[in-house]
Amino acid sequence: MKPEEADDDFKVHRVAAVLRHSVTESIRNAILAGRFQPGERLPERELCEMTGVSRTLVREALRQLETERLIKVIPHRGPVVETITPGQADGIYRVREELEGLASQLFAERATPEHLKALKQAYTDLRASHTKDDPLSQLKAKNHFYRCLLDGAGNEALSNTLRLLNSQIMLLRSMSMAAPGRASKSLAELGDLLKALEAKDEKAARKAGSRHVRNASAVAINLLRQQDEKTVRKKA
Repeated sequence: MKPEEADDDFKVHRVAAVLRHSVTESIRNAILAGRFQPGERLPERELCEMTGVSRTLVREALRQLETERLIKVIPHRGPVVETITPGQADGIYRVREELEGLASQLFAERATPEHLKALKQAYTDLRASHTKDDPLSQLKAKNHFYRCLLDGAGNEALSNTLRLLNSQIMLLRSMSMAAPGRASKSLAELGDLLKALEAKDEKAARKAGSRHVRNASAVAINLLRQQDEKTVRKKA
């Protein structure tokens, strides 16, 4: 075998990889935007029509979303959107509270002026997103704010740990942000965090970061409990 032929085994098919990523992102966004509800089936045919791609690409995307624990595959039923119980949500939020509080503290300690500038712009963009009736745009802006926060914190282990929970965090985040009155309170809380970060007040930053997650937790867990109660009443 010629060296040139052997090298073909290692070629990266960039277009295909980008397409797979785009399909995964599209289905993930559809779930986060509420097009598919927790516990709802994800028919391949419908996903193919929605994304405009083949079943092969849809299946690859679903496998990725399964590893992220955003969906699960049930025998004889197929893929369904994952459900998060109040207890599971409480566990996720407790981890988030500690890690994002730490991220806020580290940002206050380590962030460069460039990191702070990027975070302030992300906060401005987040506020602007709330002037539009577009939940997905708001969610993306919120996620970008947190990416900037983690960049400034400069702790790879912290970022990697949160990334493992990212899809479930986004699912809970989309739920809490949709609660009446939560959006304005969330912006105010992040505004307090930004002030502490600008002042490089490590203790205040950690407190503000943790408080924001704790308040979001209370809203999301309350919504999950209400959903559970409705399900119980329907079955009764």
